[in-house]
Amino acid sequence: MPMSAYLKGIRDRIGHDMLLLPTTAVLTFDARNRVLLVMHGDVKRWTTPGGCMEPGESPSDSAVREMWEETGLHVELTRMLGVYGGPEFHTRYANGDLVTFALMVFEGKPIGGELRADGDETLEARYFAEGEIDSLEAQPWVSKVLHQSFTQRDTPNFAQPTWSPPG
Repeated sequence: MPMSAYLKGIRDRIGHDMLLLPTTAVLTFDARNRVLLVMHGDVKRWTTPGGCMEPGESPSDSAVREMWEETGLHVELTRMLGVYGGPEFHTRYANGDLVTFALMVFEGKPIGGELRADGDETLEARYFAEGEIDSLEAQPWVSKVLHQSFTQRDTPNFAQPTWSPPG
């Protein structure tokens, strides 16, 4: 899996320890209301197209760039679907690296390009109906994000806070 010079520099210093990564994803829906997912090349599970933001990059630019790199589609972002994080967003990669994501999910519509997997980060790219989501070998958080995106697309989704000040 390609790793940016920025992340490689951090990993050289911290090894495989947990790293919090700001990430973005884009969900696109076809005319039959199916969502585009990709088979992740490292963990071999279905996930949303997306990835890590680079230093100085806006979330929207990150989302459009990641979608292009992983699927060959150029998208126009149409709305924010949600912001996610928490224990279910922890992942261990095949090389032993531990990460947890702060994930910003956008909805987008394709405006160019041709659908294809990149053959490295993504091994396959295809559309799925909502009823197929629970039967997929997917990242643990994917079904939560997708079900909310299918049923609550008109309002941004986020977990209500459970933290409060002491006392």
